[in-house]
Amino acid sequence: MSGLRILVPVKRVIDYAVKPRVNRAQTAVETANVKHSMNPFDELSIEEAVRLRERKVPVEEIVAFSAGPPKAQDILRTAMAMGADRGIHVQIDEKEGKGELEPLGVAKLLKRVVEKEKSNLVILGKQSIDDDAGQTGQMLAALLNWSQATQASKVQVEGDSVIVTREVDGGVETLKAKLPMIITTDLRLNEPRYASLPNIMKAKKKPLDKKTLKDFEGDFSARLKTVKVTEPPPRKGGIKVEDVDGMISKLKELGAL
Repeated sequence: MSGLRILVPVKRVIDYAVKPRVNRAQTAVETANVKHSMNPFDELSIEEAVRLRERKVPVEEIVAFSAGPPKAQDILRTAMAMGADRGIHVQIDEKEGKGELEPLGVAKLLKRVVEKEKSNLVILGKQSIDDDAGQTGQMLAALLNWSQATQASKVQVEGDSVIVTREVDGGVETLKAKLPMIITTDLRLNEPRYASLPNIMKAKKKPLDKKTLKDFEGDFSARLKTVKVTEPPPRKGGIKVEDVDGMISKLKELGAL
């Protein structure tokens, strides 16, 4: 088997510990002066790519990719500190209203990157925690006509084949497919490592290619328009009852029984 050329897309999102707030215009979530970090599912993807190399699987190169504002370079440096060999950043100008690509646009862009980099394995998060679309991996597999395994909880490489275990409603399902292929990661796949200070310093010297959408052929324009974003209504407070009979009567009163 020839060496794996792994592409790992990563996305800059509002940090998972921050509670999102809707902006005043109710057009989107407020992102100004809010802490951002790498999408948690993408951290799993970088970790798994690095672990494949550590398990002595022949990995030729691990490339981290991100499309977003200039600050997206920060998460690419984090990915390289975790073990990626180099990064590719497609800078998108937020001032032009192009700060967010839709899943189909991202999949089209990734297809171009895969072809240029001659990647034979793409590992990406099953979804991003900002839009929760969960579409990019499947769309990319369709555009490339590659095999895919989604929501992976275990990945094994055997020669030119990849065995992926994924969780389903009734338990687990094991899939086997030939390279090249797409894998999307789920939370039980691994536990991402913390980037050590020496590796953070080394990451600053790793190559980071900066590009724009003009460097790639294709239509990446948005097809959807967000009409309105509102916060969910506040939950009503609970009611205390004295005993079981009181609970039953209250449930009947509410029409639950």
